[in-house]
Amino acid sequence: MTSPIGLQLYSVREYAQEHGFEAAVRKVAAMGYVGVEPAGFPGATAEAAGKLFKELGLVAPSAHTGLPLGDTKNEVLDAMRAIDCPRIITGKGPADFETMDKIKATCDLFNQANQAAQENGMAFGIHNHWWEYIQVEGRYVYHVMLELLDPTIFFELDTYWIKTAGVDPAQVVREMGARAPFLHIKDGPCVQDEPMTAVGDGIVDVPAIVEAGKPHTEWLVVEIDRCAGDMMEAVAKSYRYLVGNGLARGNR
Repeated sequence: MTSPIGLQLYSVREYAQEHGFEAAVRKVAAMGYVGVEPAGFPGATAEAAGKLFKELGLVAPSAHTGLPLGDTKNEVLDAMRAIDCPRIITGKGPADFETMDKIKATCDLFNQANQAAQENGMAFGIHNHWWEYIQVEGRYVYHVMLELLDPTIFFELDTYWIKTAGVDPAQVVREMGARAPFLHIKDGPCVQDEPMTAVGDGIVDVPAIVEAGKPHTEWLVVEIDRCAGDMMEAVAKSYRYLVGNGLARGNR
């Protein structure tokens, strides 16, 4: 079965800053995206975002937030409830994975966050960058994480960053199986500091990744961190590529 297509709203942050969060989300809905994955609500509130998503028929299957721990715990949980979102997704920077001790400490933190999410009826997942797919002390960081993390923690695999790190993303998707219900789909040259492209315009073998995810992929989430051209056109072109080639299911 073809997975629905969502957009990580971080992609359209500049448009949202210039024209407003609501205007950006309305354009995304008009393109045909089934869902959106917020990463904050620039210029808006979670409550307003939740009402907007409902009006437009957009699903928020996941959201990038801070950890639901400490001083920000209630803020994170309240925002998730406001947008009717069941899955918290977060990550950490490269310094948090530099050594085995740091990896263990980071995984302990993730396990605490997972427990807090579950106590509030939510799931907790991790979004990667390239640094989880390099080796530390002769082992891939993500392999160590799989050993240390509670098995109920899921992964949103950023397939672009996996390839940028030099690892085959389709193989990782197969390896993770049901543990990775969300795939971040993006494209470009797979060079760390270079801008990305619309999906279909770069070197990533997107069809192989999508095929590897069957039947476990629940959502394909487009994300373009930055691009050299017009971001809104790149977002629209990514939708047309994925839906037009039968790789994802859209609303148009």
